[in-house]
Amino acid sequence: MANQPVYKVIFQNNNQVFEVFARQIYQSDMWGFIEVEEFVFGERSAILVDPSEEKLKNEFKGVKRSYIPMQAIIRIDEVDKEGPSKISDTSGSEGNISRFPFAGAQPGQTGGED
Repeated sequence: MANQPVYKVIFQNNNQVFEVFARQIYQSDMWGFIEVEEFVFGERSAILVDPSEEKLKNEFKGVKRSYIPMQAIIRIDEVDKEGPSKISDTSGSEGNISRFPFAGAQPGQTGGED
């Protein structure tokens, strides 16, 4: 089998930014979603454990395919090899990541302006 490409997928989930690696990624038949399959997590030394990567491994343990809304996707890159998966918290700092404009009401809010 030829070298399969590896994709780095960066997406926003609530107030966190997930950075994961996968071998298969494509537009879903479900309108507005990207399908991500075959998650790749680096096998690191048992001595060094990254809590962020371990949390992601547990989050996606047993997941065959994940459907991510297009508006949550920040970036998708084809890379030479996988790196460490990580979770970044965005709740306390704005940084250079902002939420995509959303036409509907946010959770906990009513639809109209007072």
